[in-house]
This record gives sequence, structure tokens and C-alpha cells, in this order.
Amino acid sequence: MDLRTAKAADLDRIAALDDSFTTDTVFDVVAVPDGFTLRPKPVDPPLHKVFPQDDPDGTVFVAADGSRVRGFVVVDLEDWHRRLVIQQVTVAPGHRGLGIGRALVEHACAHGREHGALTAWLETSTVNVPAIRAYQRMGFTLCGLDTTFYRGTPAEGETALFFARSL
Repeated sequence: MDLRTAKAADLDRIAALDDSFTTDTVFDVVAVPDGFTLRPKPVDPPLHKVFPQDDPDGTVFVAADGSRVRGFVVVDLEDWHRRLVIQQVTVAPGHRGLGIGRALVEHACAHGREHGALTAWLETSTVNVPAIRAYQRMGFTLCGLDTTFYRGTPAEGETALFFARSL
């Protein structure tokens, strides 16, 4: 698998990747005396989530097998507080669980360090349990939430979770 900056020819391949997921668990955000905690809650039937198409806006790195894009990550550098913002991580369904997402995130974090970032930061929803668990395995920790972040969007009612990791 080759990790590299996306080329113009990759854009259609990136757009064609299926970034949907299915989960039988979501997280409830529960207030505790010193903050919040995530409590897993089973859902039956399983939840299938499809994200709306969005053109990547930032630096895009791909994991490619020849001309086939197996995954990508979109990042942005926020110089004022030396933060790498991971905007999106997508791995093709048939290639999930093989370390491609981790390799893309590590590649993005190396890019951030090379440009002076001290922290990597990302956002996901309480229903994206597969991503939350993956980010936690990669060393990201919950650093905040927003109950209004998705208001007026197809994800209304979900809670945005923010995760960070030192670089």
C-alpha cells in the first residue's frame, strides 16, 4: 500500500469510496460529577449510516494499491494554535480492519509534526462507534462534545464528540 498526497486523478476514486458504516451499538453521553462519560447502548436493528457526499477541502493523502484508492484522510493545519485537524478518514469497506486507517492517520500526524503541529484533533458522532473505538486505539482521547453541532443537518439529534492526541 502506497501512502501519498492525492493527485487530481484520485479525486473521482476518492468520491466513489463508500464511507457508510453499520453498528449495533451507539454511545449515550452521560453527565457525571466531574464531566461526561460515554455509555454504550445496543441498537436493534443495527444502525446503518451513510454520510453525504462532500468534496475534500484540505490536504488529502491516499492509501493506494496501484491506481486503486483504498482509503484517504483529509487534514488541515491551524497554525495559530499549532493543531492538525483531521477532517475525514475513510477506508473502503472491504479493506477496513487491516490497518489502513491507522496508517493514514499516522501519515497525517507525521505531516502535522513536520509543519509544527503539537496536537491532532478530530470530530465524530456518538453513533460512529467503529470510528470512536479506532481513534481510541490510536491514542486519541475525548476532549469535548457539542450537543448542537449537527443542528439543521441530517445528523440532527446526534452529539458531536471531539478527540485529541499529542503529536
